[in-house]
Amino acid sequence: MAQSTIWWFLAGGAVALELLSGTFYLLMLALGLCAGALAAHAGASSAVQLLVAAAVGGGAVTAWRLIRKRHAVSAPAGSNRDVNLDVGETVQVEAWNPDGTATVKYRGAQWTVMHRTGQVPSTGAHTVVEVVGSRLVVDKH
Repeated sequence: MAQSTIWWFLAGGAVALELLSGTFYLLMLALGLCAGALAAHAGASSAVQLLVAAAVGGGAVTAWRLIRKRHAVSAPAGSNRDVNLDVGETVQVEAWNPDGTATVKYRGAQWTVMHRTGQVPSTGAHTVVEVVGSRLVVDKH
């Protein structure tokens, strides 16, 4: 079996594992394995093929890691507007209970709301900043 064929099988195996595991880093390593296959097609020695595969795969992993590091980490799902469309919506609080909760009508149902830690409960319009279980965490407008 030709060396390039082995490289292509390894690259296909890495892609298959990535599909099963969902880790993007295996795709970067598969790029390195493809580079090793191309080096084999070009007639490079085994040592050069390994170096090319390691350089391209390792470089791709490093580049991806740097890109991920530069981008801000998204907010947790409970407070991320991209995940939870309730975040940013307005609710009207008529009265607060002694335990620091209130009941509001929102989206046609009764919801329990809590004020954000450190905030003084007051009546009026509030903005939903997070959803914790079946409770809305709110801030005063």
